[in-house]
Amino acid sequence: MKDFNTIIGKNLKFIRNQRNLSLDKVAEVTGVSKTNLALIEKGTSSPSVNTLWKIASGLNVSFSYFMEENNSKIKLASRKQITPIFEYEKKMRIYSFFPYDREKKFEVFTVELDPGIKHESKPHNEGIEEFITVIKGDLEITVGEQSYTLSCGDAIHYDANVYHCFENKTDNEIVFQQTTFYSEKYQ
Repeated sequence: MKDFNTIIGKNLKFIRNQRNLSLDKVAEVTGVSKTNLALIEKGTSSPSVNTLWKIASGLNVSFSYFMEENNSKIKLASRKQITPIFEYEKKMRIYSFFPYDREKKFEVFTVELDPGIKHESKPHNEGIEEFITVIKGDLEITVGEQSYTLSCGDAIHYDANVYHCFENKTDNEIVFQQTTFYSEKYQ
């Protein structure tokens, strides 16, 4: 498997060139600096989850668009072969099991949160929905101004165009699956 930063950079450069966008224009629509975008394209910078979401939202593409390496019709996903995205000094790990599929309009992640980790997500663009199923532990999730506690086997679905937050208030690791659905306006 190629270096993860190289794949992200290749995909960012591809969509930018496909749409004939300058780095200045991409910086304008995403809120990410031109310098940072250039480093990401070169594969020399590892973007944070929030930076990748800003870029995806600004370009109206799925989050996992940047992680997709091939387009095979049958995909077998093995956690051992997936390079996770790390946040909070590797205390949050995101595994992209099934990157965005343009025909099906969704992507599937497994997220692991260590004790005490709180991940806040700004509202995504209109037309994005998230489906969360807890696999292990008790997850505190806030959607808008309402908080919920989900236990193993519980699930929640919401429009992601509002503030949402995942928090591990326990002493044990939490694991949940996230399926993100994109409306027709996304590529």
